[in-house]
Formats: sequence, C-alpha cells, structure tokens
Amino acid sequence: MRAPEQIICVDCGGTCHLLSHPEAEFQPGDPVAYRCSDCMDRWDIVMPDEDDGRGDMPPEGA
Repeated sequence: MRAPEQIICVDCGGTCHLLSHPEAEFQPGDPVAYRCSDCMDRWDIVMPDEDDGRGDMPPEGA
C-alpha cells in the first residue's frame, strides 16, 4: 500500500510531506516519516492493517 503524500501537522496545522518516494510501497506496521513544511517537526506514523485502518492506535480497552 502507498502512504499519503501529505498529512496535517498535529502541532501547527500545517502540511507535512512524505519523506520517502511517493511511489514507495509499505506493509502494515511499517513506519512512515513526514516533515512539516511550516514548523519543521518530523512525524512518524505506522501504516495501518488494511482491515482495521487504525495504524498505531492502541486496541480499545488497553
């Protein structure tokens, strides 16, 4: 699966851009890095399982 090319920065609301090549394929559980073009923060997210879409969110009740 491919990661989104852009995400919203949690800190400033700016646009974070994917640091790897946009055509790169990722597997569920793979980390994906982004950099915000406004505040320069780096964000690392975990690709979600295709069936749950939750990414690195803990299971409910954990």
